[in-house]
Amino acid sequence: MEHGMAVIKGTEFDVFPLNLGGNTFGWTSDREETFAVLDAFVAAGGNFVDTADSYSSWVPGNEGGESERALGAWIKERGADKLIIATKSGALEAVAGRSREATFRAVEGSLERLGVESIDIFYYHYDDETVSIEEQIIIAQDLIAQGKIKHLALSNYTPERLAEFFEKSAGTSAQPVALQPHYNLVARKDYEEKVQPLVEKHDVAVFPYFALAAGLLTGKYTSKGDIAGKARVGQLERYATDEAFAVVTELQAVADELGAAPTTVALAWLIAHGVTAPIASVSKVEQLADLMAVKDLGLSAEQIARLDKVSEPFA
Repeated sequence: MEHGMAVIKGTEFDVFPLNLGGNTFGWTSDREETFAVLDAFVAAGGNFVDTADSYSSWVPGNEGGESERALGAWIKERGADKLIIATKSGALEAVAGRSREATFRAVEGSLERLGVESIDIFYYHYDDETVSIEEQIIIAQDLIAQGKIKHLALSNYTPERLAEFFEKSAGTSAQPVALQPHYNLVARKDYEEKVQPLVEKHDVAVFPYFALAAGLLTGKYTSKGDIAGKARVGQLERYATDEAFAVVTELQAVADELGAAPTTVALAWLIAHGVTAPIASVSKVEQLADLMAVKDLGLSAEQIARLDKVSEPFA
């Protein structure tokens, strides 16, 4: 079955059910590759890209903003109407925190790098518990009133602070339209127990990061030996357990039955569990097809049940 476009309630946006991650732009993808990936993404029906002001400040010699600049260069040549852009602030040192000054400065920086007049969806990337939820709501309302951002979304907030945010922002322009949690087949418990109930209660869109568990769920690693020496070894290692490799084995089995890639099945499992569009990134165009295929891949109830069962240790 086709999943078709997904609606972000409270916005005018319908999105392709794969949210392209921009963390590779200006990092593992140079300008040419970034343009090629974005062109192919749009050509395949994609329309929603996720970035952040801090991408890719973790690379020696980078200062952050590289991803937004790369995306801005593409927008300048291809037109801002081709994509819905989400960006985030809170992790870039110079404008960290949720104070009014830091948040406004972060937004101004993002607008300048992206070369757009307004950010479609702006995430508070991280909470700042020194700033009350009431104040955070007022800051977002002011950003929206000034046309700098269209909608607010949240990432990396505790369930308690999330609940408070939804309660106090209800009916205001700053009511969050999306959450960006950590959720995948080998990271289920925190999301399913504490965040999913809020998602269902407030009928909010969900765009999980690490949807492919730093590459583990692509199926190309089937043992700890496969991971040694890989570029993302730090992120991968935390997922690399016997239980996780059992999930990979089942993923491969379901993929074989469907004539699909494990990557596509892992993303389809998230959509089967109520996710609006998982976030995944690529550094090369040829990796994109497996992500975009999620739109046309439906898992049977039996296949979903098998994946649920094998991933139970993570629930």
